[in-house]
Amino acid sequence: MQPWTRNDVVAAATLIGARFGAGGGDEARRSMFLSALRSGLGAAKGQSVFDDLREPDDPEAPVSVGGRFTQEQVPASAPGSVVLDDGGFKMLSGEAFSQERVGASNALLVGAGRSTTGLPLMVAGPQVGYFYPEFFIEVDLHGGGFDTRGALFPGVPFVVLGRGKDYAWSATSSQADNSDLVAETLCGGDDQHYLYKGECRAMGVFSAGAVKSAGAPDQPVVFRTTIHGPVQGYATVGGAKVAIALERSTRGRELLSAAPFYALDTNAVTSAKSFLKTMAAVEFSFNWFYVDSRDIALFSSGRLPVRAAGTDPSLPRIGDGRFEWQGFLTPAQHAQGIAARNGVILNWNNKPAAGVGAADDNWSYGSVHRVDLLTAAVGTGKHSLATLAGAMNMAATQDLRAVRVLPVIADVLRTGPAPTPRAERMLALLLQWGANGSSRLDKDGDGKIDDPGAAIMDETWPRLAKAVLSPVLGASLTDRLATLHELSDDANSQGSSYIDGWYGYVDKDLRALLGRPVQGPFRNRYCGAGDLTGCRASLWAALDAAGAALEAKQGADPAAWRADATAERIRFAPGILTTTMRWANRPTFQQVISFSGHR
Repeated sequence: MQPWTRNDVVAAATLIGARFGAGGGDEARRSMFLSALRSGLGAAKGQSVFDDLREPDDPEAPVSVGGRFTQEQVPASAPGSVVLDDGGFKMLSGEAFSQERVGASNALLVGAGRSTTGLPLMVAGPQVGYFYPEFFIEVDLHGGGFDTRGALFPGVPFVVLGRGKDYAWSATSSQADNSDLVAETLCGGDDQHYLYKGECRAMGVFSAGAVKSAGAPDQPVVFRTTIHGPVQGYATVGGAKVAIALERSTRGRELLSAAPFYALDTNAVTSAKSFLKTMAAVEFSFNWFYVDSRDIALFSSGRLPVRAAGTDPSLPRIGDGRFEWQGFLTPAQHAQGIAARNGVILNWNNKPAAGVGAADDNWSYGSVHRVDLLTAAVGTGKHSLATLAGAMNMAATQDLRAVRVLPVIADVLRTGPAPTPRAERMLALLLQWGANGSSRLDKDGDGKIDDPGAAIMDETWPRLAKAVLSPVLGASLTDRLATLHELSDDANSQGSSYIDGWYGYVDKDLRALLGRPVQGPFRNRYCGAGDLTGCRASLWAALDAAGAALEAKQGADPAAWRADATAERIRFAPGILTTTMRWANRPTFQQVISFSGHR
């Protein structure tokens, strides 16, 4: 057993920052999808569909604080970006590239005027999955200037989420874009030289040692680098080969974010205003929440680059030196706010404020987001800590699709008769389930979700979502979209659900089809290609096809259909602990807290 060293602390902090504090870096897959759209639909139509689907700054997206903080906007033209040939990008390992997006955690903060005690309230915590042993350790730190209690990551000697003497703080992943893929122009007649500012440079070589595992040979970790970062692989642009490097703004700077946590842990923070100033120094991409006896506040942190004019943040940029980052956002340019006395701050990885554009790997900032469940549960009345925790718990067991998208689907269906009595009955059961709160609980413990609506929704939703988009995309591109942006990140996601899904696509398109007000409408009409009769027929057909599948598996009575609650039970990684627990879409380390006084 080797003693713990400073290098181990740096390694742990780097892993956490790169895993949870980074956003973006998936431009290759998105770019190849654009290439496929242009090929299948034509250049102009393909581009307009791409712009619809990525929803870079939907004005209907729910936000957490007021004000407008303009960032990550899409330019009218992008000569500094490239579109990779479809299928042309491969990792150096030969596998197709995939950048996993991390989104978890929620926060509910209520100002003094909305509190039954007249004091601000906070119910907040990170959703970091379910592990055994757990990902967090809860500690008390007292002495040497430290006076704090909360959670720390093993290996990092600071409480990163917790409380001081008279304030508490928490975080959610913001997914703000601090990572870009860069297309390097090759030179020198090989794959190891690239062009930068008129000079043909040799790539560097970095060796990180070897990964050791029992019963298997050591796996060397060696990769090439450019001035922008590690080379991920190679691609083609118009048939010409390029190298693809990953540039991350925080690479090599991970320890610089330690200072704010030292300030928090030693009670150097004295107010909401000083909290905002302190968290501005965190370079990782997170939303930070604050409560004391007077205020609630949010600051969305990150070392976020100012991209060169003429570059599209959703696409790889040209790396020859003409389109480099132009610095980084100032603290004042970050989404932030101290809520009014009667205000609330709600966040479940949604857009923090108006004007904050979505990262290239985040297509979920649409008109429907899971934070809507928190908004509905909190409502407009006053709360105690118990009722605020109850609001979080209610949202943790609901199906977002039934609460937010089903009503407009039903409105379209009701413009004409059902094709079969079974389909009519299914719709009635879905609406009844939605009216009752769309709970996915198995209250009697029989291994089945209590309401038939859950089974009907699970079987029907993929068909409904595809029925909306496929008239324009066609079957192949519809399936391709599902590999970039899931149809539904449902309860089988093991504890962090409904962040990804086609919920906003369906909602926005169907409202436009019905002639209802839509801010920032799509440039294209999708369901029925804009024809209400055709759309309605396809949605009824999707519902009836789901009914046929359920009838074949569970019998003819829709009221008797049940979804399998056992399959949704949360399992603990890495599999050492065989115990499971009921599904709940809620944080894994949570503070329920209020303060009665201040220094």
